[in-house]
Amino acid sequence: VYWLDLWFWWENIWMPVNVTWAHFVDRDGLVFPKPHQLYATIPYAFVLLIIRFFSERYVAMPLAKALGIKNVRRVKPQPNPVLESYFRECSKHPSQSEIQGLAKKCNCTAHLVEKWFRRRRNLEIPTVLRKFQEMTTCCSADRSLNHLSSQKPWFYDIWQTWVGYPFQTLLPSQYWYYMAEISFYWSLLFTLGIDNKRKDFLAHVVHHLAAIGLMSGSWCGNYVRLGTLVMFVHDTADFWLEAAKMFNYAHWEKTCNTLFIIFSIAFFITRIILFPFWILRATLYQPTYYSTTPVIAYFLFNGQLLILQGLHLYWGYLIFKILRRFIFLKVSNFASAERCETQVVLLKNGISFEDQDAKT
Repeated sequence: VYWLDLWFWWENIWMPVNVTWAHFVDRDGLVFPKPHQLYATIPYAFVLLIIRFFSERYVAMPLAKALGIKNVRRVKPQPNPVLESYFRECSKHPSQSEIQGLAKKCNCTAHLVEKWFRRRRNLEIPTVLRKFQEMTTCCSADRSLNHLSSQKPWFYDIWQTWVGYPFQTLLPSQYWYYMAEISFYWSLLFTLGIDNKRKDFLAHVVHHLAAIGLMSGSWCGNYVRLGTLVMFVHDTADFWLEAAKMFNYAHWEKTCNTLFIIFSIAFFITRIILFPFWILRATLYQPTYYSTTPVIAYFLFNGQLLILQGLHLYWGYLIFKILRRFIFLKVSNFASAERCETQVVLLKNGISFEDQDAKT
């Protein structure tokens, strides 16, 4: 562990030539990001969970009621240890022969066994109200974070991200932007077990951990200016998709379609145009003007950003397919454009498609 820790904090990984961690001591009005400050994101994550708890009950619930979304209560199946054990350990969708065998074990008809499994599966499908509450929380978080990075000179002049590097002072807005973003992802990780169950559960875990790792690494290497721009580019389109989903749950089709079109435009502008030609240009090309010997972090971070851009292209292709069905095939709405089989789900740094087991 000692040697691993020593290697991880080796200056040649993070810093330019002739720069050590000793140089990053606050002085002369300069304030630098410090790795130990990231520990604060854990308690901040629990604060966000408390805020989420109250917002879902006292903001999302009244809003859902105003939009006409009702809390549909699911019928619970009768307690049956044999069927429950089979449901959890063997299969949630037993075949006809398996149903016949279970009916004999429980001394009941096959129809009752089928009915029990159908009701039991429905209990694991989140209600529309529950989905609406979750989207309201994410939507509010995105809009509250976006303004923190848009008022800085490097937002308009990308060259400013490298001026004075690595001795760039940390601004209060940058500190809170990072703390809020990382804490938000920690809170998502903490609630994965109780949030709406998704078939791409493992993908969510990997994505959230990768996002936390990338943001934490940019914090430690003082790539904060670029880090805030990367987060801003990815946060810009999120709000529109989550808002579209909220109105889709309320069956406001025209509003949902309009918001999805706005999301699609924002996605293509920020992730297909701005990210490669603005962000990647700043991370791949501009550092060569300030150092002729790139550090190891240069290759690590750019490798991850290039992989992310590949995902952007793939997600953009999927969004284009939905738009094409909607526009050229005259499908009535975006939900039916995917034949009600898939639902666009935001991952904060991307999009996945989540299967829907049933209508709720």
